[in-house]
Amino acid sequence: MCYERAESLCHSSGRPLRLYALIGQWRSTLGADKLSAAMQIAERLHSLAQKQDDPRLITWAYNALAATRYFLGDFESAREYAMHAVQIWRSGGGEANFEDVDTPVVGSLCYKALAEWHLGEMASCKAELDEAISLAKGLNDMHALAVALGWAAALAAIEGDPAEVEHLASNLIELSAHQKFAFWLARGTILRGWARSASGDTVAGIRWIEDGISDYRASGAILGLPFYLALKAEVLHLADRTPEALEAITEAEALVARTEERWWWAELPRLRGVFLAATGGGETQIETAFREAIRTANQQKSIFLMKRAEASHAEYYGRREENQKVPRNKRT
Repeated sequence: MCYERAESLCHSSGRPLRLYALIGQWRSTLGADKLSAAMQIAERLHSLAQKQDDPRLITWAYNALAATRYFLGDFESAREYAMHAVQIWRSGGGEANFEDVDTPVVGSLCYKALAEWHLGEMASCKAELDEAISLAKGLNDMHALAVALGWAAALAAIEGDPAEVEHLASNLIELSAHQKFAFWLARGTILRGWARSASGDTVAGIRWIEDGISDYRASGAILGLPFYLALKAEVLHLADRTPEALEAITEAEALVARTEERWWWAELPRLRGVFLAATGGGETQIETAFREAIRTANQQKSIFLMKRAEASHAEYYGRREENQKVPRNKRT
């Protein structure tokens, strides 16, 4: 309501800050509403920025389009929009403005990197996240630094590197506590919890994750929760609490249906398949889960998630075949 009122006031007074009101409205909608609604705002933002021919606003518009497309699971489009924002910055346009919450090119570098991870371009992905962190530090932009650290830590968790997650999450927590970034503090807490669990301390790790998710919800944020619930499910499974892990996946899938957040969509049925297999679930349910994961990853062209789903399916199939073998000493 505040952002809608701000946009109306800017429009009636002819002030260019109308676009910054739109950026705020897009950010708020992205974080706590349907992504299709956020996409409509991002497209309006892009249209108005093009009319004003302001490189800073065009950079923001491309960043908004890249982020929204990424969370919708359209990784190719996300990379394309992010590349446009980065190109404007590197050509000398798109400098940060005092109204900005953070420097948009830092976010664009992150979304470009993450999209490239899905598309199988790991080398450029890590280099761009390093560049995002370095750029934010060079600009002394603390919120942009939190963005870059948060995504770098998330990618390290995806890659299964608890030591790197612990390092990045600790930096994010320290920064966020000092700057009073409640949103990023909660994300850092969740990621540190995953790192502790993956390193063997599941009791403390689960507590960190649960506290972080509770604080994250308290901030009003919804975006990202399916991913964090998937991390929680992984560590619950490690702690031999697989029925609770299945509950976390069910909640994550319900959030995907509600918000349209699909960047981690393929991983949810894969985990469901793994957990069902561990608890003696029905063969049809397990096969359906794995095939859904493979199909979704293939549709999104997420090479790494498709490989991961195929590997889990093959492992399950191999174990099933082994269990069905008749022992030699019982053959007639």
